[in-house]
Amino acid sequence: MSTFEPGLCTVTFRNLPADRIVELAMEAGLAAIEWAGDAHVPPGDEPIARDVRRLSEKAGLATSYGSYVAPPTDDLSEFRRALDSAIALGASNIRIWPGARQRDSKDYSASERRAAAAAICDMGAEAARYGVTVSLEYHPQSLTDETDSARRLIDAVAHNNVYLYWQPRPGLPLDEALAETAQIGQHVSHVHVFAWDADRNRFPLTSAADYWRAVLAAMPASRWNERRFAMLEFVANDDPAAFFEDAATLKQILKR
Repeated sequence: MSTFEPGLCTVTFRNLPADRIVELAMEAGLAAIEWAGDAHVPPGDEPIARDVRRLSEKAGLATSYGSYVAPPTDDLSEFRRALDSAIALGASNIRIWPGARQRDSKDYSASERRAAAAAICDMGAEAARYGVTVSLEYHPQSLTDETDSARRLIDAVAHNNVYLYWQPRPGLPLDEALAETAQIGQHVSHVHVFAWDADRNRFPLTSAADYWRAVLAAMPASRWNERRFAMLEFVANDDPAAFFEDAATLKQILKR
C-alpha cells in the first residue's frame, strides 16, 4: 500500500515542448507534473507559466515547480521570481536546492550552514503567504547529499512549510535507502523515482521495482499532509517508449 501518486519531472524530456509532455503524461495515466524551471517554465516568465497551467489543468494534472534557486547563493529576491512563476503555474509546491549546487555538504563551515538554513527558512515563510509549500532537493553535492547533513539542515530550518524530497544516490543499496528514509521520512513530501547504477547508467524501472516497492512501503509517516507524488525522473535514452514502460511499472509499484 502506498500513499504516493504517479507523476513526472519534465527534465526527463527537456527538449520536448510543454504540450507534448502533457500528452505523454495523460497517455501514461499520471496524476502530476513537476515543471522544470530551467527548461519549460523559466523563473519570472509568468505568461509561459500561465499557459502551462492551462495545459495542465485541462489535462487534470496537478503541478509542482522545480526551481533551481539555491540558497544562500540565491537570495530572497531570486526566490521571489521563481515563486511568482510557481503561483502563475498554479503549483502547490516549489522545489529549491539546499546550498550551492555542485558543492559537497562536508565542505561547509558551521556559519555557512547557518546562513543556508536561515535563507531557506525565510523562503519557506514567504511561500507560506501564498499557500505554496517549499521542498528541498535531495541530491549529491548539496546540503542534502547524505542523511546526517539533511537531517541537521531540516532541523535547523525548523519551519513547518519546508520539507524534504527524497531520492537514492545512484547505486545506493536497499538497506542504506531504508536506513535513510527511516531517519528523514517524517519530513518527506515527494520522491523522485529512477533506476540508475553507481555510474549513472539508466535501466528500465522494472529492474528496480522491488527496490522501490520496499522503500515506499517502509516510508515513515510524514508531517506532510497533502497529496504525495512519486515522480519519474529520467528514462533510458530519453525515449518516450521507455517512459511509457516505466510509468506502467510505477503505477504497479504504487497500486493499492
